[in-house]
Amino acid sequence: MEQPTFKLVTIEDYDRIKSLWHRAGLQSRLKGRDSFVMMQQQMEANPDLFIGAFSDDRMIGFVIGSFDGRLKGWINRLSVDPEYRRLGIAQELIARVEEALEKRGITLFCALIESSNIESLNLFRKIGYVPHDDILYVSRRKSQDI
Repeated sequence: MEQPTFKLVTIEDYDRIKSLWHRAGLQSRLKGRDSFVMMQQQMEANPDLFIGAFSDDRMIGFVIGSFDGRLKGWINRLSVDPEYRRLGIAQELIARVEEALEKRGITLFCALIESSNIESLNLFRKIGYVPHDDILYVSRRKSQDI
């Protein structure tokens, strides 16, 4: 396999992103946070925080960075095509989005990982992230689609 290329993605890549999420088994909220309109707004506001990995013209990895306006940055929607896992693609995507966040002054990087996703948990541990079992994630949704 040739080395993947990494580049910023745009809303024109939306269908490829959705296809990757499907192949990777990542649940998406296409009527909410992952809708075309929401993604377009986020990409326009922070175009440098949407990074894709490509093999030829096929998207094989993707990550979104976000930040809370203070010092905390988030790594969101990290996904790698199952055929391309364990090749360092996820680590490279994380490193690139961390770099983009650092340019904004972010000094604390976070990710939410579903407890059943041991593979992702192990990846983040491997690159120095520390799980916190003293923090509970809570949410209130106006709709299950968001």
